[in-house]
Amino acid sequence: MSGKRIIKCPNCGVFNTNRDYCENCNTLISHQKKREIKEAKIKQTRIEAAVYELENPNLAERLKKHPFFLYRIIGWILYSSIMIVSAIGAGLAWFITMVAAG
Repeated sequence: MSGKRIIKCPNCGVFNTNRDYCENCNTLISHQKKREIKEAKIKQTRIEAAVYELENPNLAERLKKHPFFLYRIIGWILYSSIMIVSAIGAGLAWFITMVAAG
């Protein structure tokens, strides 16, 4: 392989050799570069989602860290009840799966 890449610009139709951008209209034509940009965008979206989760906790987490002790107690009760309901739901789902599997 000679290492030459000839890519036709989808925008203006000019053939470009070994370029990431069209020499005529400056449109991105490199598939590898498009993939890298898409991966960077996905990574940035995941980072933004993680930062949002850290900066905006749910009600139970906010109440657990509240300065007023009564609100902290309510937060812990709410958090505990959510955990208990989740554990019961997981156990029920496991039981139904085991019954269905035979």
